[in-house]
Amino acid sequence: MATILLAGVLTLQANAGELVYQPLNPSFGGDPFMGSYLLGKAQSQDTNTDPNARGIESLSSTERLVQSLESRLISQLISDVGTGDVGEGSFDSGDFSVVVRDDGGQLVVRVIDKVTGDVTNISVGGLFNP
Repeated sequence: MATILLAGVLTLQANAGELVYQPLNPSFGGDPFMGSYLLGKAQSQDTNTDPNARGIESLSSTERLVQSLESRLISQLISDVGTGDVGEGSFDSGDFSVVVRDDGGQLVVRVIDKVTGDVTNISVGGLFNP
C-alpha cells in the first residue's frame, strides 16, 4: 500500500505560480496607506536618543513667577504700542531684549537673543487701531 501511495505521489504533476515582488514601503511603490503603520513601528523600536536634546526640567516657583511677569510685561508693552499710548517701547531680560514699535500702523516686534545674537523681526498689521 505504501508503495502504491509513494508511486502515486511521485507521478503527480507539480504546478508552480509566478513569484511577484510586492513592496510594502510606499517610498518604493508600496501601498500609500502603509506609511503611517511603518512609521509607527519604526518609532516604537527606536531606542536612540539625541545627545544634543535638552531634557525637560521643571521650573522652580521663582522661575515660573519671573517667566509669568516677563510674559505679562511684554503683553502690556505690545498692547500699549498697539493702541497708540506709546510709540515705541522695549523690554530687557538676561537672555533677550524685545523692542516694540509702531511703524505706520504696523506693529513691529524685534526680539534679540543675547546669548546667540539671533534677531527675530515680527511684523503684524491690522490688529490694532492707533
